[in-house]
Amino acid sequence: MRRCLPVLLLVAVWIGLAAAAQSAVAEQASVPPPSISRIKLGSSDADLNGPWKFHTGDNMAWAQPDFDDSGWGSMDLTPPKGSRGYAPGWTSMGYPGYSGYAWYRLRVDVAGTGEPLALQMPHDADDAYQVFVNGKLIGEFGAFGKGHVTAYNSQPRGFPLPKSIRGGVITIAIRMWMDSATRFLSPDAGGMHEPPVLGTAQAIASEVQLDWDYEDHLLGSGFLETLILLLALVVALSLVWLDPGEESFRWLGLVSLAILADNAITLTVNYTAIIGQTPAVILVQVILVNLFIGLWVIFWGYWFRIDHISRLHRAVWSLVLLLMAGTAMLSPPLHGQVVPTHFGPSIQTALLTVKLVLAVVLFVVTYLGIRKDKAEGWMALPAVLLAAIANYQRELHMIHVQTRFAVLGYSINLGTVSTCLSLLLVTVMVSRRFLHSERKKEQWKLEIEQARNVQQVLIPEELPVIPGLRIQSEYRPAREVGGDFFQIIPGQAEGSVSIVLGDVTGKGVQAGMLVALIVGAIRTEVQHGVAPELILQGVNDQMCERKHVSATCVMLGIDPDGVVTLANAGHLAPYLNGKEMEMEGALPLGVIGGMDFPVMKFQMEPGDRLVMMSDGIAEAQNAAGALFGFERVHELMSRQISAAELATEAQNFGQEDDILVLSIQRMEESVRLEQPEPAIAGTPFPVPSKA
Repeated sequence: MRRCLPVLLLVAVWIGLAAAAQSAVAEQASVPPPSISRIKLGSSDADLNGPWKFHTGDNMAWAQPDFDDSGWGSMDLTPPKGSRGYAPGWTSMGYPGYSGYAWYRLRVDVAGTGEPLALQMPHDADDAYQVFVNGKLIGEFGAFGKGHVTAYNSQPRGFPLPKSIRGGVITIAIRMWMDSATRFLSPDAGGMHEPPVLGTAQAIASEVQLDWDYEDHLLGSGFLETLILLLALVVALSLVWLDPGEESFRWLGLVSLAILADNAITLTVNYTAIIGQTPAVILVQVILVNLFIGLWVIFWGYWFRIDHISRLHRAVWSLVLLLMAGTAMLSPPLHGQVVPTHFGPSIQTALLTVKLVLAVVLFVVTYLGIRKDKAEGWMALPAVLLAAIANYQRELHMIHVQTRFAVLGYSINLGTVSTCLSLLLVTVMVSRRFLHSERKKEQWKLEIEQARNVQQVLIPEELPVIPGLRIQSEYRPAREVGGDFFQIIPGQAEGSVSIVLGDVTGKGVQAGMLVALIVGAIRTEVQHGVAPELILQGVNDQMCERKHVSATCVMLGIDPDGVVTLANAGHLAPYLNGKEMEMEGALPLGVIGGMDFPVMKFQMEPGDRLVMMSDGIAEAQNAAGALFGFERVHELMSRQISAAELATEAQNFGQEDDILVLSIQRMEESVRLEQPEPAIAGTPFPVPSKA
């Protein structure tokens, strides 16, 4: 018995240890492994906060349920308190600066109701993903090709699980991809920023619909902004059509069109998967956002009518090109592939500097505009400030200025409000300027019409009949009111006549008024029988008193016997029988007071023809820039062509100035004894001038 006792004790201890081990094993078997989360769905859904297993890199074997991920790191997607449901991405969770592929894995023990299940992916995720359940791909957002991924702007998405999965242990693997440039858009970019949601298919469909409703409230103001932009664009294009000479209207149209394009792209990428994230970033972030600032600055430059606008163009577009180039270096596909990622912070600093310089240029333009026209400048200042706020949202956010507000459940962006208000103010201002311009044009039309009425008196439509003389005239003004003039004033003796022809400096209403002054003074003096040279002296003194006005003029008196007295004040020499007459030169009227004008006398024999013209003939210019010239005038005059033919030749060549030709021919004695032939007047109104 004593020998058997130790053996019995050993057996009892062994049996006790075996029972304890069996109990421990049984207890351990009743608890799921640490990597499995238990959820009970019922008729609802559950957030999959994790902690998820996380690993950077890419391997399709990581989608399989039997893969051992025990060596992976963990990633908790529980949003921090006060974060409004936003979980930081992997760049702020231990993987700074990483971009490319990364995987999330989670095993879930689902106690379901037997209903079909679905998985809702986070609305906010960087940038594209594929979802695997028990090793099978159930859905993706983005286009995954061989060596290339096309990402789209994040949108609400739900994916049904295979019908065979109604509960039990489920392995969820999510393959994420983030572009190297995305981390510059947010300080905590990377991966999922909300936990996925697992639930019944009906519950997940409702959750996705709620997310789309939230999206509508977030982006709804964009549709209102689009309507206002369309209104501004229609107004601008209408004003350009009505007043093409006002450059600011054209640039307002470009501003509205660019912002409208940005809105259209933004709404498209948020509601559809038509435009990829990279093209959208290039169009919006690289081109349009930087273009807005330049367009606004140029618009205000034209609005304020800044001097040296070409310099402003060069400065602004140089800065805008720098912004575009720098933004492109921080955007796909350049960043991370062509431009090293460690250059990013330096480029961002340079871009901020250039953008602030553009802001300075905008306010300098505004300051110059206020100095030029205080009333209009101060009126435009609120619109300028609103335009600046709309274009510097990110910079305002950097200094902790709130740029988004909730109004009646809708999210309102400060930039959207600023853009709409700015365009509304500008639309009112441009409409006001247009109406003011139209009133001014009506006043000018009235003044021009009055001046034309005066000129029709000064350029006679029907020439007087002078016995023994045949007179022809051709007058073709370059504008509504010309600067050339002529008068034929019968003398007291039968067959005598005084003729004056000239060209005043300038065009338009002012020239017409000066012509009225000259002709009125000449007609008064002729009635008193004053000699031509004395008449020119009197008119010259009157014009010198007025200052800054001048005119070339030639005046002649023809006696019944054909003796001609000619006085010249700087005008072209007439042609006698096709040859240019030699005549002493002189200064025009209105240059120096008290001066004597040269006089010459000659005899016009029967059949002689005297032609006088304005410098609009010789100065006609064709499209190539060649002048009609005096040589061509000499050649045509040698052929004894009519006044109308000479005027037509110059006009068809390319009229630049008023054209006036006056032809006086002394008739033969046999013709004089017949019935007097009426003089022929030319056309006193504009005629098409280009061949």
